Amino acid sequence: MDFLKPDTVLNLQNIRAELVKMEDTIIFQFIERSHFATCSSVYQPNHPGVSIPNFDGSFLDWALLHLEITHSQLRRFESPDETPFFPNEILKPILPSINYPPILASYASEVNYNDKIKKVYIDRIVPLISKYDGDQKENYGSVATRDCEVLQNLSRRIHFGKFVAEAKFQSAKELYIELIKNKDVEGIMKHITNSAVEEKILERLTKKAEVYGVDPTNKEGERRITPEYLVKIYKEIVIPITKEVEVEYLLRRLESDY
Repeated sequence: MDFLKPDTVLNLQNIRAELVKMEDTIIFQFIERSHFATCSSVYQPNHPGVSIPNFDGSFLDWALLHLEITHSQLRRFESPDETPFFPNEILKPILPSINYPPILASYASEVNYNDKIKKVYIDRIVPLISKYDGDQKENYGSVATRDCEVLQNLSRRIHFGKFVAEAKFQSAKELYIELIKNKDVEGIMKHITNSAVEEKILERLTKKAEVYGVDPTNKEGERRITPEYLVKIYKEIVIPITKEVEVEYLLRRLESDY
């Protein structure tokens, strides 16, 4: 997606095509994470098994923070489709800045659901996709690495709701302006919801999980991720939080001239 061309970014067909590509990335990262146990120690602040001097947080937090610091210097978070988990800790890029044209409203970066995404990932997604419930001290680093990758891509996918919201606002300004003025959350939710599209997403995910989720060379047919769990994650977590992002973004849309 070319963020130097706003008209192409705010095309709903282009947005949906990008979301389809993200599905593959997220599925394969779930599969990578499925090779390991839940490893709850990685998520517990100041856990004695992974104690980090002068850091008040979990091993995952430490890994994610330092990854984002490095990525921020590589200009990652200047891109409109990236939302950091630690926005107050990232650094200025070493590379020259890119002057992206305005695509989203001026407050868009403030619509940040990463704390919620991280919590629901740890509490609900990790138990579904992990190999088993238990600990693997020798794999703490591998688990944190996989978690960082999954979280960053889940974040990108969910926060893409801002582009969906902006595209819908631009296509029906009078309707949304009235809903926003009336603070009609229910009305906004009704108009951003496309049940047919959501159903297609779940059907597509079922097919992808059936194909990607099993190693065809494994005679046992052992599944690394099941269609049931993948659909559950999207239906109960990814899609609802994406719509929360859209609603919050739209409720503030009249604050910005663009």
